[in-house]
Amino acid sequence: MNEDTLQQPVIGSVLRASTVGFVCGTRSQEIVHPSFGAFVRTRHGQLNDIDVIGLIHAISIDDDPLVRQLILANNIKPSVERDQRENRMVPVEIGVVNVGYVQVGHIYHNLPPRPPLSLDPVQLCDTETILRFTERLDFLRLVLNANGDFPTEELVAAALLQAASVRPPGERLDFLIGAGRRLTGLLANDLPRLQHVLQLIKPT
Repeated sequence: MNEDTLQQPVIGSVLRASTVGFVCGTRSQEIVHPSFGAFVRTRHGQLNDIDVIGLIHAISIDDDPLVRQLILANNIKPSVERDQRENRMVPVEIGVVNVGYVQVGHIYHNLPPRPPLSLDPVQLCDTETILRFTERLDFLRLVLNANGDFPTEELVAAALLQAASVRPPGERLDFLIGAGRRLTGLLANDLPRLQHVLQLIKPT
């Protein structure tokens, strides 16, 4: 794990996990960096030599009795609202679908042999990891075939656009064209779905 990876912000800790995905929890005021389609990775502990790589597919903010009371109140004071957001432990859950893993420095584009452990820290992938991971696009099949309750086409598009954005400007269009060709092979029998994804990643 390189120094850049170690310096990436930790966005939460694993709450529950399986080989196909995991959920991490964080506090509401720490939800600045993660976004839909972002690449994340777990940091292995002493008992686990695998860093799981995944894509954020959902961010949910649960309420509590105080939030319900504040919503019904009129003219909430800014200080009360700020205290609720900054000081209270408002729970946030981030859903992640697994798309690969790193083991002994090698990147694999398939489901991890075992899930991350509870309380493993989760951080955003650094630019180098995203570049290395998306040199091949084998992870697209995992996302498109996922059985989760989330929009797979939008997730694929968001991930590809992020992967393009970390590349030099002169390489971004070629990357998206190559991704479009790969998607054409994967979705050749589902033209409406293919057209939808291609429209989402079409350069403006």
